[in-house]
Amino acid sequence: MHRNSNFLFSYLTLIISLSSVQAQPISSDFNFEPKYLEVLGSKMHYIDEYLNENDTLQPTFLFLHGVPTSSYLWRNVIPYVEPYGRAIAVDLIGMGKSDKPDIDYTFLDQSKYLDGFIEKLDIHNVILVLHDWGSALGFYYAHRHPDNVKGIVFMEAVYKTSKWKNMKLIPKIFFRKLRDPVKGPRMVGERNFFLKKGLPFGTKRKLTKKEKAYYNAPYPTIASRKALVVWPTQIPIDKDPEEVHQIISEYGEWLKKSNIPKLLLYAKPGMIIKKDKVQKIRNTFRNTSLKYVGKGKHFIQEDRPHEIGKAIQQWVREKLIDMGSK
Repeated sequence: MHRNSNFLFSYLTLIISLSSVQAQPISSDFNFEPKYLEVLGSKMHYIDEYLNENDTLQPTFLFLHGVPTSSYLWRNVIPYVEPYGRAIAVDLIGMGKSDKPDIDYTFLDQSKYLDGFIEKLDIHNVILVLHDWGSALGFYYAHRHPDNVKGIVFMEAVYKTSKWKNMKLIPKIFFRKLRDPVKGPRMVGERNFFLKKGLPFGTKRKLTKKEKAYYNAPYPTIASRKALVVWPTQIPIDKDPEEVHQIISEYGEWLKKSNIPKLLLYAKPGMIIKKDKVQKIRNTFRNTSLKYVGKGKHFIQEDRPHEIGKAIQQWVREKLIDMGSK
């Protein structure tokens, strides 16, 4: 009886101690020096940290965001790569603090500006860290420039095309509205749907006022939201738009065959990459590691940034340590 009492006491003590451990705080601060680079006549905002000018083989972690976010999305993840390389996070054209020129903002427009950004900064030995539409742009770049890409980290990513018949009813209705030439601009442009509804819905925790303010600041007017309006129309559903369908189909096949080290980070329940898709990627993508980072929806960098950062560190140590990392 005495032994059982000691065991019970020890067990309860362990449970209490574990429950009292505080989760690592998620900072709202964006403590990086803002920089701007002119690309095709417009300025693109970015941050550039941890450059070692004496290390010509130093890898560069290039962080690419999606809709409706910006480089701010990566603020709590970026510090984790400091021991291993340079870190660059850019705001896509028409988004964040980057300029909003009068262009169509198609996928190919976005890709052209990103290509120009990478070329003008002369970025080499790239490790892509990708999310949402940033993943499509990053995968497309890697497919065309495999010799300049040393690794790919991706989460909630666009890795294949879609079909209306495979969508559930509610998402189907939702995306039809977003792609409608009248209802889409009204939802996204006039009512600011992505910032007011989409971002909070896709994040498990409640964003702070400071975080909401930072995300909202670049989009004070209907005109400033043009890129956000266009992005849903670029999702290739039943081969529409055809060019983007072809691009994603081709890089999707390439991802299955490429031996470039890859890391899939996923959360539960997730929104784009759910449990069944994780297993499919596990079975079909060559040289791909998988890591579960915890509970989360779509913007998992806002829910699990420290788990993401630590997973990237571990993967770099295990897969890419011979790249000249510190």
